[in-house]
Amino acid sequence: MIKRRTLIVGLGSTAAWPVVAQAQQPALPVIGYLRAGQPGLRSVDTIVAAFRAGLAETGYVEGRNVALEFRWAEGQIDRLPALAANLVRRQVAMIIAGGSAAARAAKSATMTIPIVFAIGVDPVGGGLVASLNRPGANITGATYLLQDLIGKRMGLLHEIVPAAAMIGYLRDPSGPFPEAETKDAETAARTLGVQLAFLNASTPSQIETAFTTLVERRIGALTIGAGAFFTVQYEQIARLAARHEMPVIYSREFVDFGGLMSYGPNLAESYRVVGTYAGRILSGEKPADLPVQQSARLAMVLNLKTAKVLGIEVPTSILLRADEVIE
Repeated sequence: MIKRRTLIVGLGSTAAWPVVAQAQQPALPVIGYLRAGQPGLRSVDTIVAAFRAGLAETGYVEGRNVALEFRWAEGQIDRLPALAANLVRRQVAMIIAGGSAAARAAKSATMTIPIVFAIGVDPVGGGLVASLNRPGANITGATYLLQDLIGKRMGLLHEIVPAAAMIGYLRDPSGPFPEAETKDAETAARTLGVQLAFLNASTPSQIETAFTTLVERRIGALTIGAGAFFTVQYEQIARLAARHEMPVIYSREFVDFGGLMSYGPNLAESYRVVGTYAGRILSGEKPADLPVQQSARLAMVLNLKTAKVLGIEVPTSILLRADEVIE
């Protein structure tokens, strides 16, 4: 009897061992992903996939040896500080900040948790890092300088709508570099030989007013300035552009909602870099030692359906240079 009881106890302990071992396995490191926009857009899915691919290049695969938690502000920039604080309380291993507003919120929320950003403004001028080569502190990432694209965008807009004698430029006066944007836009207008009309907007209602002004002044086309505010207003801008039959060039998300065209950095490449940096930091490297990467690859996307609605005959030169055409 004694031997039988011993055997039964031993079998019971053996059967319970896998459960105990599983419970004692260390939790996966968690990467928090913070962004001002919303999930589900094709362009957003693309950059998240690129981030995951970058992670995989360094040996980290979601669900196997790392976990991801997403925090979306759904276009409400003022929610970002609370979402960043939530990730800090969650004690994530790292915060990925998509966009300058998210990067600032993350930096304000923590001085110790590593932060890797992907932003469209100068991170040095914006106070995020000490220098591109030696970021310092707990933050680094990739940048795609949108303000440097003003002339290119205006040139493409003039090429696709050559009859537009006046081009509008919608800018946020409270944005990161309004003076530099203004100067670049004026230079581009002189080069193209067109008139330039500046319109200011820092709220959704002011965007509505700006479009009314465009129609009243018979402005033939519109380009959009840089900054976090316009980044999350692409749906509204696309809706107003369609209502007023206005040719507009802006960001990739804007085209997803029916906008005419976009021209800008290859965001997938930037987020792949962010993914590789995240993996390297998880493996022990310090953000301060990883230089900020600058994107050099640009992409143009054209919505041919919108062009037809606007009565625009797209030049062959534009079609040949487009990286993606939506038909």
